[in-house]
Amino acid sequence: MEQRPQQPAAPTPSIAGMYDIYSGGHHDGDNDRQAAQAALTALPGLDVAIRANRAFLRRAVRHAAERGVSQFLDIGCGYLRADGGNVHDVARRVRADARVAYIEHDPQAVAHNQALLTNDPGAFCVAGDFLKPHDILADPQVRASVDLDEPVALLLVALLHFIEDKDDPCGKIAALRDAVAPGSLLIVSHAYVGPHVSAGVGADAIQDVYRGFGSQLQNRGPAETGRFLDGFTLLPPGLTNLADWRPDPDTETEHPMTHSGVVAVGVKD
Repeated sequence: MEQRPQQPAAPTPSIAGMYDIYSGGHHDGDNDRQAAQAALTALPGLDVAIRANRAFLRRAVRHAAERGVSQFLDIGCGYLRADGGNVHDVARRVRADARVAYIEHDPQAVAHNQALLTNDPGAFCVAGDFLKPHDILADPQVRASVDLDEPVALLLVALLHFIEDKDDPCGKIAALRDAVAPGSLLIVSHAYVGPHVSAGVGADAIQDVYRGFGSQLQNRGPAETGRFLDGFTLLPPGLTNLADWRPDPDTETEHPMTHSGVVAVGVKD
């Protein structure tokens, strides 16, 4: 019997690519786009929440720069954008000397980011895994750019909800916390679809989409997310939803999904 040649397996959707699509980027991976559309169908307003998350990121980075922090370590940065809203863009509007080390696990996103940052001596992207914090800190480019004896802004934005408790996210954060100087900041955002924002739609449907390609999406509330900031003093207003952390006058607040998620910024004493 003639054997038919095996068809190559479709590539697994990329979390970084899906996030870029949600936020209006130009990532064009077909598999990512299909998965992103399934997620948007499962949880209407997901794209609104992602925009609110990016807005929180910009406010938190601006605040860090206003506090005098000039170096940033963005772990799980995803695809950088050419729209002026990246960490280095925002920080440099306050501090022209801001330096940013972007860390990303997705090889395509790393290559994209490296190309975008080719002519920027103060910002770079390297491959790295949150689950291996010591490897991140030992990376030659990170060591050359980030002075751990001076305050650093650590960013774990839209990352921790992909880390299961069995992988000890608290321990990984503690390793980063213990490596940085007092006065360093931890900026966190975490997915949370609670009954007060989901209009009767639970988190199960969106979790099923991610589970379908082998990713576990955690739906942690304020109490569970707050433990990630152990060893940091929360800055006012503490643990909030996306829209309520120091909103600007133009911060979008009317859509219920802008009040999803859990976010916080803490400072190491």
